[in-house]
Amino acid sequence: MGNFVLNNLISAGPAMRTVSLPRGRQSLHTMPTSSGYEIRNGNEYDWDGRKRGLAPFTVLQHCIAGRGNLRYEQRTTFVRPGETLLLLIPHNHRYWLEKGESWEFFWISMNGEEALRIHRSILSIAGPILRLQAKTIDQLAHCCHRLIRGGETPGAASAIAYEAAMVLYDDVFGSHPTFSQEYRALQHVLTYIESHLDRKLSVGELAEVAGLSRAYFSRIFAASEGLPPAEFVLQKRLRRAAKLLTKTADMPIKEVAALCGFEDPNYFSKVFRRLYGTNPSDFRTSGMYANVTGVPRRA
Repeated sequence: MGNFVLNNLISAGPAMRTVSLPRGRQSLHTMPTSSGYEIRNGNEYDWDGRKRGLAPFTVLQHCIAGRGNLRYEQRTTFVRPGETLLLLIPHNHRYWLEKGESWEFFWISMNGEEALRIHRSILSIAGPILRLQAKTIDQLAHCCHRLIRGGETPGAASAIAYEAAMVLYDDVFGSHPTFSQEYRALQHVLTYIESHLDRKLSVGELAEVAGLSRAYFSRIFAASEGLPPAEFVLQKRLRRAAKLLTKTADMPIKEVAALCGFEDPNYFSKVFRRLYGTNPSDFRTSGMYANVTGVPRRA
């Protein structure tokens, strides 16, 4: 593709666009929330990953010129030209400009289960600052440019975000066969979990499905998905239960619990309240399911 796409993006000048789905639309597995190209100067540019809400999303930001400051957990460094910043929100990080500094960059922010899964996997093995191939950067710039122009249907916008996620995946995992094998193993486990939520799933069983030791599996699963395996399975069960409660109004709550792998209805009610703040009966009548997930934005 060459650098002409990146040059076209720069030539078009600073611009940004927020992307949102109309209310009531089905959630998509990968969806852009915003994209743009900017040149920032001075110290008014400052983002704290702990102060941007609780709804998860990611920021993929490529540095063209200048430099930005990044504090990631307990380490402070710079984001320099040619480097790409990948961050998950919410998270303990901050990126900002000091007085007198400048930063030229383009970005794509996105949410959705698949985008979060891929980006968490990349962060777990490559960290927040990536050195990507020139062709990858140009393809990402092409995705950014199309999103800025606008005019896409929600499905088309989702396809562009997914393309960006896959381009990043190929660059990071394509040159690291071991990482790629681990990613495929985790995808197999995730599919296995979805297919067996109605019965017990031990961490040992999931590690066996992945073909990894229990300790190593638990570590890379938590790094990739953001939760320990047992808590991840529990939340998957509860989300399925929430959907069943609102989609099958006549199904007894005890049966909903059983279909989602809960043998004890009392325990089901207890953990359901912990996640959703109300018991299953009230949840069903309140119509809360449509508002379970928020739509994050990059201001």
